[in-house]
Amino acid sequence: MAFDGITVSCLVHELNKRTLNGRISKIAQPENDELILTIKQPQGEQVKLLLSASPSLPLAYITESSKQSPMIAPNFCMLLRKHIQNGRIIEISQPSLERIINFKIEHLNEMGDICYKTLVVELMGKHSNIIFLDEKEMIIDSIKHIPQSISSVREVLPGRNYFIPETTQKANPLEISFEEFSNDMGASSSPVFKALYSKYTGLSPFFSEEICHRANIDSGICANEIQNLDELYKVFSSAMDDIKNHNFSCSIVYENNVPFEYSSMPLTSFSEEVTKKFDSISSLLEAYYAEKELVSRIKQRSIDLRKIVQNLLEKDVKKYDLQLKQIKDTEKKDTYRIYGELLNTYGYNLEPNLTKFTTINYYTNEEITIPLDPDFTAIENAKKYFEKYNKLKRTKEALDKLTIEVKEEIEHLESIQNSLDIAVSLDDLLAIKEEMINSGYIKRHNSNNKKQKIKSKPFHYITKEGFHIYVGKNNLQNEEITFKVANGNDWWFHAKNIPGSHVIVKTEGLELPDSVFEDAAKLAAYYSKAKGQSRIEVDYVRRKEVKHPNGSKPGFVVYYTNYSMLIDSDISSLTRIDD
Repeated sequence: MAFDGITVSCLVHELNKRTLNGRISKIAQPENDELILTIKQPQGEQVKLLLSASPSLPLAYITESSKQSPMIAPNFCMLLRKHIQNGRIIEISQPSLERIINFKIEHLNEMGDICYKTLVVELMGKHSNIIFLDEKEMIIDSIKHIPQSISSVREVLPGRNYFIPETTQKANPLEISFEEFSNDMGASSSPVFKALYSKYTGLSPFFSEEICHRANIDSGICANEIQNLDELYKVFSSAMDDIKNHNFSCSIVYENNVPFEYSSMPLTSFSEEVTKKFDSISSLLEAYYAEKELVSRIKQRSIDLRKIVQNLLEKDVKKYDLQLKQIKDTEKKDTYRIYGELLNTYGYNLEPNLTKFTTINYYTNEEITIPLDPDFTAIENAKKYFEKYNKLKRTKEALDKLTIEVKEEIEHLESIQNSLDIAVSLDDLLAIKEEMINSGYIKRHNSNNKKQKIKSKPFHYITKEGFHIYVGKNNLQNEEITFKVANGNDWWFHAKNIPGSHVIVKTEGLELPDSVFEDAAKLAAYYSKAKGQSRIEVDYVRRKEVKHPNGSKPGFVVYYTNYSMLIDSDISSLTRIDD
């Protein structure tokens, strides 16, 4: 996460523009570690400011959304209402380049005298807190109490003096001279990007990598081995000047259409195709963490479905392995048949009580020895061998059919696993659940036993050349795009012998450029179990060559003439359309 001191600096700049001199009209505490302040500006604009001291996700940004507050306000919320509701924000600052925001608030006390309080928001991972101070920087209260038993460095309790603990010995990068920079880099044997964020406050590993990229320096080399230190300092100093002058540029970096990282500074190490720019840091943070939260929520909601699929898959794999072993055991059946035939042919004059009989196998013209039961005649031994042969033959025929069914079941379950991996919305999970109900893997539990309305749609991409590509998110959508959306002359793609999505390119009667074939193949590779591998084989064929056998599992198709290509699964150059 790049919620570093630079991001906080950008946020403080935005808050100074939008909330400075505003009055705090409402204070809510929807979560134990979260506040929402409603601030009214003199010109009438109303702004909601979210402040979260969550240990896993500390945040602060301006938001348009609201949250349900508890019926009874927590004590910390009541205390803030008592002191600073209707108070005016007269200063918003950031000490050094720390992940701390100080709100200085002017308000009237019970006697009508002007007083000043400070609300300190510390955004420091598991040490995050929201602390309320008086004029002498004495702690009045905090959203989280930290006694000495929890932290020996600093107590955060009413009546204690407030201070910022200096545990990392980092310097303020906004005030570093070239001489100090040279000494810091020369004394570090760490990779240069690590040396940057380890030595200076407010720098994240992500932006430290960006500084190295701007200076054309390999971020992995040791800091004390850098030859062009002048160039690195020049880039570093220029970035610090941008922060001082508030030259921010907010953007999210996407990796295969999934939010990867964000920055409040211009990025040169990523192309425009994989970045999305925002007008403000607040809108960026809200969008980024909303998408991240959605991904987290989908993973959480899919746990039960994943467990069901995994359990069924493990059961079927064990069954399949056992069946293959049983099929291997039936390989002796033809030997028993030959024994029976040879005994019927040559055993008519055998002496009684023999334990074996050696003769010529007329199939191979080689000598063969047949074990015999001495209690039976040659004809009776032949009969027993034919019985064994017929039993194993029936077993083989039954197992051949069963193994096909179990193999199809395994492939179907693996395809559902892949659908769960690529789901991007709760509607996608609902569609997968419906498929599992239809397949008999789970039961429908809603009271009226009716099918729920499914809003999930296939992925829709458009190439640079303007061709539309559709990707099924699950087996039902795979069938839909292959046999309803596509016509016979459209092109169909699928990762070879690997569970994955059907991919359709609409040709509109035109010849496809080679680049479009590659784009579609990359999508087929990306939305398959082989995603991430350097080279993935993808089959492609005209849609009219693809057939769905009667009675087969959803999404199962066959084709007999096709082309293939080896491709990677990088789809960063493709644009996904949200229909």
